Amino acid sequence: MGKIISVANQKGGVGKTTTTINLAAALGESGKKILVIDMDPQGNTTSGVGVEKNEVENTVYELILGECSIKECVIKDVLDNVSLIPANVNFAAAEVELIGIEKQEYILKNELDWIKDQYDFILIDCPPSLSTLTVNALTASDSVLVPIQCEYYALEGLSQLIHTINLIKERLNNKIVIEGVVFTMYDSRTNLSAQVVDNVKANFAYNVFDTVIPRNTRLAEAPSFGMPILTYDPKATGSEAYRSLAKEVIENNKK
Repeated sequence: MGKIISVANQKGGVGKTTTTINLAAALGESGKKILVIDMDPQGNTTSGVGVEKNEVENTVYELILGECSIKECVIKDVLDNVSLIPANVNFAAAEVELIGIEKQEYILKNELDWIKDQYDFILIDCPPSLSTLTVNALTASDSVLVPIQCEYYALEGLSQLIHTINLIKERLNNKIVIEGVVFTMYDSRTNLSAQVVDNVKANFAYNVFDTVIPRNTRLAEAPSFGMPILTYDPKATGSEAYRSLAKEVIENNKK
């Protein structure tokens, strides 16, 4: 049965999309069968794996509104062993269109129940807000992976996210847990990055991944070519970091 992991943090610019794309690519490279779901109306995950987001016919928007089946909106093999449910700007209207729909929080979960057994991992890239779309993703998920940027305000908002996850656990999805925190944009040349890591480890009662994702030029360039870093530059430090993170995720889930 596929493990469903939401990649979430209501703070923008922390590396959610980069982590979703590259973790998926690394898991696929290791032979796991992966489905990525782009739940962000910006559609950056969709374009980041080389799919022209404005040309796709069936997206997560049509899926959420019941206008297509989940099988009709899966784009197969966008990367090795990785399939995609895409998103584009149309999805921004979904929040309004879901108002008043009964049990709207369970729409994505009910759809994923049809196909989750076909994958080892399903990764959901959440929007940078605690919105109806994020609630849908968390209600469908087994766990949450939280990317945190190595900066002074790293812990700000984390308590709010944990509070939201606890509410979801209490009211909508009693099995959800925190998969762990992964540090992104780590700069080994500064004391600040190391201090942020130490601070979070000292004050965070959940799993913190050993892997840290470095601040890396090649990693920043890859999305503009519609590729994960593992395809764009397989030997870059960013590629090695995401391979290491994938190993940790696989090991965590063996337990």
